[in-house]
Amino acid sequence: MIVPRRKFLGTLPMLAVAPQLLAAEAGLVQSIEKMVLRQGRTGPGPTWFHPRGCMVPMNGKPTAFFTLQTIAGSDYFGPVHWMTTNDMGKTWSEPAPVPSLGRIPRDGGVSEGVCDVVPEYHAPTKSVLALGHVVFYKQGRFYKEQPARYPLYSVYRDGAWGDRMKLEWDDPRGANIYTNNCGQRVVLPDGNILFVMSFGKTQNARSAAGVICSFDGKKLSISKVGREIKHGVGRGLLEPSTTTYQGKYFLTLRAEDNRGYVCASEDGLDWSEKKPWAWEDGTPLDMSTTQQHWLAHSDGLHLVYTRKDASNTNVMRWRSPLFIAQVDPQKLCLVRSTEKIVLPITGDGVNRPDDVALMGNFHTLNVSTRESWVTDGEILHKKGFKGDLLLGRITWNKPNRLV
Repeated sequence: MIVPRRKFLGTLPMLAVAPQLLAAEAGLVQSIEKMVLRQGRTGPGPTWFHPRGCMVPMNGKPTAFFTLQTIAGSDYFGPVHWMTTNDMGKTWSEPAPVPSLGRIPRDGGVSEGVCDVVPEYHAPTKSVLALGHVVFYKQGRFYKEQPARYPLYSVYRDGAWGDRMKLEWDDPRGANIYTNNCGQRVVLPDGNILFVMSFGKTQNARSAAGVICSFDGKKLSISKVGREIKHGVGRGLLEPSTTTYQGKYFLTLRAEDNRGYVCASEDGLDWSEKKPWAWEDGTPLDMSTTQQHWLAHSDGLHLVYTRKDASNTNVMRWRSPLFIAQVDPQKLCLVRSTEKIVLPITGDGVNRPDDVALMGNFHTLNVSTRESWVTDGEILHKKGFKGDLLLGRITWNKPNRLV
């Protein structure tokens, strides 16, 4: 399939989008550049959301392979699309629908969609596994009486998308929901896939547990489930992301008690007791029910996140700006001196918070030994859900041997 390519909008002077270079004062980050890939704040749109990608060898070139969706209301997403760039983000293919991840009509005026998709390259089978979960809509909005929810996926292989597939799990603990939505996962040396699922019998107090899945390039199957991590506040533990660093596994978890949580493991199944994200002195970060994601460099593990600070006190869930900081992998805390802003706040988050574009549904990606990306679809939720598609281009001051 050949689709037209276009330059990112940050190169067009008429849009007056100047890259923002933020000098590093400490740590491995040398500079950060903000770019607008597609403009959705003005004009007919659309507003693109959930931009998440992986690196794929295509036609002899390292290619960034992204899935994304439009957004038109609270948790109301269009069909899943995909786009690529093989020149480090200078030009992009036009977003094209993923045929198997569109809408399916159900009884009673309900339609079944797919959201929160994360693509990941699986080198042993030379395929891309795009894993999300099912979502139900009615009358142009998120259906409040959601039926049971579960992971759905599709595989891109040999230039074509496969069927819409369900990841089966018959454990009664996941009767209401089980999912790895928006989550990072790890391809193990044997080709199996490790991630952490959030699950629950009801809408509230979801637990989390590590799972190992087999994958043959077509079918994903759960083979092992680890120790349950519990949390009794609100909906419990949400949107778990997993990574590996220096032979260990690390997990970050969204929660609804103004905290995010971190765990470590030797095998990805038996996790340490969760602890709230904090600075070295033990002061916890206020994180208010927003996801966090990992960004690994061979010389340091990093976390990308949102938190409360003086600039955003009245912004919903403090979802702007996006921060990055280095992680102390032994103490499981953030190193305050390394904190930088990846994507800055736009507007006045104290006096005019409705004019601040929200972020927080983002993804991280290592694209070369010297460069990593953070991609986000911002929204002005009080302004018709308009927003730009953003890329934070991180340059490292040391080569990243993980790439």
